[in-house]
Amino acid sequence: MNYPHPIIAREGWPFLGIAVAVALVVHFMAGVFWAAPFWVIALFVLQFFRDPPREVPQQANAVLSPADGRIVAIETTQDPYAGREALKISVFMNVFNVHSNRAPVDGTVTKVEYFPGRFFNADLDKASLENERNALVIDVGGQIVTSVQVAGLIARRILCYVKAGDRLSRGQRYGFIRFGSRVDVYLPLGSRPRVAIGDKVSATSTILAEL
Repeated sequence: MNYPHPIIAREGWPFLGIAVAVALVVHFMAGVFWAAPFWVIALFVLQFFRDPPREVPQQANAVLSPADGRIVAIETTQDPYAGREALKISVFMNVFNVHSNRAPVDGTVTKVEYFPGRFFNADLDKASLENERNALVIDVGGQIVTSVQVAGLIARRILCYVKAGDRLSRGQRYGFIRFGSRVDVYLPLGSRPRVAIGDKVSATSTILAEL
């Protein structure tokens, strides 16, 4: 497995604690019927912040999915964070996906940039450049891979735990986005996609492309 963790993401414990506490108070004060909606909310919070372990593929040139979700874009476009033309693969996360973000490759972080922005539906193409986002540029033995966390319609918080100079291992947990979002991965031209539009992918265990 890629890293030790408590199954539930640490970012979720305050939300889960509040949701369960409210459900318990209503349960004991007003009964099961009135508490039922609050228990449903607590269950939703529990599933949203789950953070399951994943097996890490060992293929040397593999680029792994940094997030759970659905492929919404595979295109050649400009990578504005590394100043180059690149292959972009985008993963859209809905509120029922795991939102822990994990490193797609082994490499060294050369740049971390945060951009404030709008909160359009992350399923839309314009979200890539207009929404709030945080970009990691990663040097993979002379090749560049850029992984961009993009906030969505409901998401209001992007969390990133690495900085320039940090060494990442594929599958390593590096961030989290709360409540529906997107991750764009920019790859060197010539990289070979291993997914198609509409495919469902899992963070770490799904190979997005080969360098």
